[in-house]
Amino acid sequence: MGMTISEKILAAHAGLEQVAPGEIINAKLDIVLANDVTGPVAIKEFGKLGMTEVFDKEKVALVPDHFTPNKDIASAEQCKILRVFAKEQQLTHYWESGQVGIEHCLLPEQGVVLPGDLIIGADSHTCTYGALGAFATGVGSTDCAAGMATGEAWFRVPESLKFVFHGSKFQPWVGGKDLILYIIGMIGVDGARYKAMEFAGEGIKALSMDNRFTMANMAIEAGAKVGIFEPDEKTLEYVKARAKRDYKVYNSDKDASYEKIFDINTEDIPLQVAFPHLPENTKSVDEASGIKIDQVVIGSCTNGRLEDLQITAEILKGKKVHPEIRCLIFPGTQAIYLEALRRGWIETFIEAGVAVSTPTCGPCLGGHMGILAKGERSLATTNRNFVGRMGHPESEVYLSNPAVAAASAIRGEIVHPREVAK
Repeated sequence: MGMTISEKILAAHAGLEQVAPGEIINAKLDIVLANDVTGPVAIKEFGKLGMTEVFDKEKVALVPDHFTPNKDIASAEQCKILRVFAKEQQLTHYWESGQVGIEHCLLPEQGVVLPGDLIIGADSHTCTYGALGAFATGVGSTDCAAGMATGEAWFRVPESLKFVFHGSKFQPWVGGKDLILYIIGMIGVDGARYKAMEFAGEGIKALSMDNRFTMANMAIEAGAKVGIFEPDEKTLEYVKARAKRDYKVYNSDKDASYEKIFDINTEDIPLQVAFPHLPENTKSVDEASGIKIDQVVIGSCTNGRLEDLQITAEILKGKKVHPEIRCLIFPGTQAIYLEALRRGWIETFIEAGVAVSTPTCGPCLGGHMGILAKGERSLATTNRNFVGRMGHPESEVYLSNPAVAAASAIRGEIVHPREVAK
């Protein structure tokens, strides 16, 4: 019996020829990641283990991105813990404000994560790196500490679900965010619980890397252990200029076994909006049309990449944000910010009345720089819309792609991009 890409990566890192769903294995890690929320806890647990050195200073990454630039004394103390530990351990992968970006945009951009890697991160959206053909998954801070100490982690080999997108034509403005919201709406937030979600088909091959990162990022919103793509020419083109070490490409065998295969017609998927308070509560943008909003957030580890900003700039060019709402844009990294500046998009945003921020997770987790008051509604390109996710527990968050978000910022209510792109 053949193996899936997920099974092959796990087997290789466990030193086994074959693994099957349900097996418990111990495997060697390529990268261990933490941020300024989870890292301090992991560092404390690391100390409790009696360890004085991480297993490999080139394989531990610390990214202070959630509450940076520091919003208060508590967040400053959190980041100081990371800064001191990174210096003591002489970590290769640590970035200060001014260089740091949102972790799941930054690590692929910097070539820290690569195809075939086995990665754990003390952040649930670590699954983003599956877009590169890596097995990447979120863990708790204690498991992260053990990973930093030993370079290993235990896994239960997950069952695999395969989502095959037939056809390479998309409805206008539809992208990876719509595909993953459509899936989550179809199977629910527990529909892939501890499964590997494997994305395939003509529709997937037609997607850019930016769109693939978006899809892999939100696999966790369906409960998945990992969201993964087989590397192709686009993947290799992306990594070849970034990789600073060797990597290995894995592909699923033709006779690999899947728990279930979903066949989806790409052209049938309309623009999606997830209503409060779950990512599974999806409807077409036309069904959401007319809902008044107070804030639009474009960015995050889900949709803060260059292509997202390009789409936003195309829609906002020569137009103004509705006077009764706030529109905030968060480029995913400093490099993305700088390229957007070179292309004139930052000027477009500011002239439209947008507040443009340095890269930070900010409002996505209700952290800072865009908190909602009681009764307010936000349309966001982020990944979660749980109760109180972006501020007051009686506020509401709707999720969409950047095109819908930008168009809605102009109208002050949720609209299809065609309404402003005439």
